[in-house]
Amino acid sequence: MTGGTGRLTAVLGPRTRRVVYGGQGLDEVRGELELTSTVDLAHVVMLTETGLLPGPAAAALLERVGHLRATGFAALAGLPAPRGLYLMYEGHLTAELGPDVGGKLHTGRSRNDLKATVTAMRLRGELLGLLGEVLRLQAALLSRARAHGGVVMPVYTHFQPAMPVTYGYYLAGLAAALDRDVAGLRQAVDALDRCPLGAGAVAGTDLPIDSARTAALLGFAAPPLHATDAVAARDTALRALASAASAAVTLSRLATDLQLWSTQEFGFVEFPERLVGGSSAMPQKRNAFLLEHVKGKAAAAIGAWTASASAMKATPFTNSIEVGTEAVAVVWPALAAVRDSVLLSQVLVSGARPVPARMEQRAKEGFVTATAIANRLVARGVPFRAAHHAVGAAVREAIASGAPELTEVTAPDGFPVGAGGRLPPLPDVVAAHDRGGGPGAGAAVVTALRARLAAHHDWITAHRARLRDADRLRERAAADVVARHGGTP
Repeated sequence: MTGGTGRLTAVLGPRTRRVVYGGQGLDEVRGELELTSTVDLAHVVMLTETGLLPGPAAAALLERVGHLRATGFAALAGLPAPRGLYLMYEGHLTAELGPDVGGKLHTGRSRNDLKATVTAMRLRGELLGLLGEVLRLQAALLSRARAHGGVVMPVYTHFQPAMPVTYGYYLAGLAAALDRDVAGLRQAVDALDRCPLGAGAVAGTDLPIDSARTAALLGFAAPPLHATDAVAARDTALRALASAASAAVTLSRLATDLQLWSTQEFGFVEFPERLVGGSSAMPQKRNAFLLEHVKGKAAAAIGAWTASASAMKATPFTNSIEVGTEAVAVVWPALAAVRDSVLLSQVLVSGARPVPARMEQRAKEGFVTATAIANRLVARGVPFRAAHHAVGAAVREAIASGAPELTEVTAPDGFPVGAGGRLPPLPDVVAAHDRGGGPGAGAAVVTALRARLAAHHDWITAHRARLRDADRLRERAAADVVARHGGTP
């Protein structure tokens, strides 16, 4: 089948065809037909079991499709595809096996539900891969959070030192933010639990297909609920992009902090030589340039969501090229960019080494115990605003006298704060902030997040096991058909 189909006889010219259908080299053929042929195996098995496809014809189709898959679709390289790769592939099967066999492959389905199914399978695979890498990053963050739970540093607001925390506590905060992104990605995968195959062109079919069987053979939990929705909607791709973009934005903020903290001016964090670059002109430079890649890759996901939503906006709620093709095209490079950002973040988080002495020095110089001192006055009955003024005055006096840190404060009642008039050491101040999710509860935070991480691992392990089971089920079912009906169709 290289020319017309049904009513139509003319075809697109080569240049226009390339714009619409893409390249037709072997890599493109493999990329598109790997999942399509997987769907074909399940579909042929179902058609055979329901009596819609004779056993010998089914066996011949399964054997030929299996051979094409095993040889990387090499036989299709260079074949004309005036109406796209799928019809070229179907035409090849018809030419090889005859119209009474190859022409029956498309029984009970449309390119619309087939394309929606392939998109769902690809999206499911991409999201599971991305989730696995994000979970590895979370594990790295929590491991470093536990290891550096005692490294005191200032936390900043408006780029000014604010209160004392620990480097481990900071990293645990990033793990907490990523946990919500993981939840969003999981929800996107769970939303792909219905297989679109069986929805047909837009309104199902009157043929006695068993779409639940096809769904099971492809690793889905259920068949379509609503045929038009199955082929019209790609909102799950939008939600997936939103969660991926959120994770990328979170990582861009981590990268911004680490880049700032690794400057000579801060000196909070050091990276090993393998994670920095030099300069072509300035030999003294140690550029943490990988962090800039992490920051920049968030743009791909943000832009993809905008482009995808824009392509879907105001389209009719039915099968649509704007939705099924154009809106989806930007999803794959965006998810790849976010995955790369996660991979880079893994090595950067693992490789970054805090400089405790410098962090503690800046915490002292930044007078970050001021709020804790005011709170101690409040605990003695001093109104907070009066305590706030008293501590502010003490900080002003310390700066005017050139004192490197705040060492003592006298309360409005004339009595000094702290035992013997001395203020508590930084670690004690950090430990005392154990309410409201503060750094004093850092160990409990890490424990809670590790429990959630374990639950995410259990979920993804179970999901991957279900897909492996479906692969084995499909392979056995196809082999059984060939064993029972193999030979000349």
